[in-house]
Amino acid sequence: MGFNNMVIFNLLLFTLVLIIYIVTICGNCLIIILIYYSKTLHSPMYFFLSQLSISDIILTTDIVPNMLNIVLHERTSISYFGRFTQYYVFGSTETFECFLLTVMSYDRYLAICSPLHYTSIMKQTLCIKLVLASWIFSCFMVLLPTLGVSQLEFCGPNVIDYLFCDLTPLVELSCSDTSRFQMEITLLCAPVLILPFVVIVVSYIYIVLTILKKSSFSGRLKSFSTCSSHLSVVFIFYGTLIAAYLIPKEGQSRTISKIMSLLYTVFTPFVNPFIYSLRNKEIKDNLKMLHRNIVT
Repeated sequence: MGFNNMVIFNLLLFTLVLIIYIVTICGNCLIIILIYYSKTLHSPMYFFLSQLSISDIILTTDIVPNMLNIVLHERTSISYFGRFTQYYVFGSTETFECFLLTVMSYDRYLAICSPLHYTSIMKQTLCIKLVLASWIFSCFMVLLPTLGVSQLEFCGPNVIDYLFCDLTPLVELSCSDTSRFQMEITLLCAPVLILPFVVIVVSYIYIVLTILKKSSFSGRLKSFSTCSSHLSVVFIFYGTLIAAYLIPKEGQSRTISKIMSLLYTVFTPFVNPFIYSLRNKEIKDNLKMLHRNIVT
C-alpha cells in the first residue's frame, strides 16, 4: 500500500518520484561514463565514486519502479518470494554503501595523513579487493536476516502498509514470536552500521587534526575540499538512516515512516551525483570538456 490517505496527491507524487528516478539514473550513469573514459579521473577516489553510483542505480531500480506502481494505483501485489528478493537487494546495496563510505574515508585518510605512502598503498588491485570484499560481506550479512524472516510463519494479514518490502513491515505480518529474531537483527547492526560509522568518525578526526597542522590557509582549504563531497554524502546517508531506524517510532504515524523511507531510497541516490559534480573541480572540468565535444 502507498499513501492511501493522500489519494489527491498521488499523481503529483508519482510525477515527482518519476522525474527524480530518471535524473538519478542519468546522473549516476554520467558519472560512471566520465570516470571510465576520462584519464584524469583514473584514481582510487573516483573508482570508489563510480561504485557508489552503481550501488545507487541498483538501489533505486530495486525500489522505485514498484513504488511508482503502488503510488499510481494506491496498492499493488508482490509475490511471496518477490518481497524477500526486493528486501535482499535493498539491504545488500544499503549495507554495501555503509562499507564503501568507510573505504572512501580510509582513502581520504591516507591521501591527507600519509600522502607519501598513498600511491604505494592504494593500488588498483587493493581498490578492487576492497570493493569486492564490501559486496561479498554485504550480501552475506543481509542473507542472514533474509533467511531468518523467510522462516517465520505468515498465516494472517497479507497487506504491507509501506512503499516497499523493508524488514520491519515484513516482521509485523508474521504470526510467529519475533522477539528473538529482532534481537539478532539488533546485534547485526553493530558490524553493519555502528562499526563503519565509528571508523569514519575516527578517520575524520585524524584528517581534521592533520589539516589543522598545515601552516598555510590555502593548504588547509585545499585539503578539506578533497573531503567535503564525501563528508556531505556521509552526513546525508547516515542522517537519513538514523532518522528512519533509530528515532523512536512511538507516536510516529505510518505516513511519516513512509516519507522517511523516501529519503534514503529516493532522495539520497538523487543528490549524490550533484554533490560530487558541484563540489568537485575535476568532474566539472570533464563535464565541460564532454559538453564541448558533443557540441562540436
